[in-house]
Amino acid sequence: MAQNIYDNDQFFDGYSQLPRSQHGLAGAPEWPTLRAQLPDMAGQRVLDLGCGYGWFSRWAVEHGAVSVLGLDVSEKMLARAAAINADPRIDYQRGDLEGIDLPAGRFTLAYSSLALHYISDLAGLLRSVHQALLPGGRLVFSIEHPIYMASLHPDWIVADDGRKSWPVDHYQVEGQRTTHWLSDGVIKQHRTLGTLVNLLIDSGFNLDRLIEWGPSAQDLTERPALADEVHRPMMLIVAASRG
Repeated sequence: MAQNIYDNDQFFDGYSQLPRSQHGLAGAPEWPTLRAQLPDMAGQRVLDLGCGYGWFSRWAVEHGAVSVLGLDVSEKMLARAAAINADPRIDYQRGDLEGIDLPAGRFTLAYSSLALHYISDLAGLLRSVHQALLPGGRLVFSIEHPIYMASLHPDWIVADDGRKSWPVDHYQVEGQRTTHWLSDGVIKQHRTLGTLVNLLIDSGFNLDRLIEWGPSAQDLTERPALADEVHRPMMLIVAASRG
């Protein structure tokens, strides 16, 4: 079973203070890039993996999706989604992405925002998603960039000339990484970029787009705190399709 850190009171309280929790998709600076990878939502049957507060699920039906299945392992997340983003076209269910059994050929779009780096059996999940999509169906997701995950040291390295950089820790060593984010003991799964891409290919997906997301000049003007993200990529945005 995936770690259910989001039902930890300290973690959930901290998460609820984040801009993406308080302001929804508008609070996620990567959202415009993610949105650009999505197909026309009219008539889509959507699978939202790690749906969280349900911001994307509601956006999808508001933009034409006929149904959304939102899955999350966290009861606290699902309760918040049901409270603030309910819609009769959305079915929020508790589901562990480590071993989810998805119906074959049910969906036209699978979506996930910053959830897949928690999954140890990502190969199994991708195979399950592939068979759950109709031919031509799309998979669009964001995930922590492997370089970001391998940069766990809390402090900058400062060179003699004053330039700062992030240390990268054993990038080629894949597997579990335990870090502090909002609370201690948050478990994530580190994979190299090559491994991630090959998992997609081996699961039967065609890779359509791979974006190493970073803040734009406008992002930096509106959110100066994002300046750190210029130094190393924070997340990947991936679009793939089932042939």
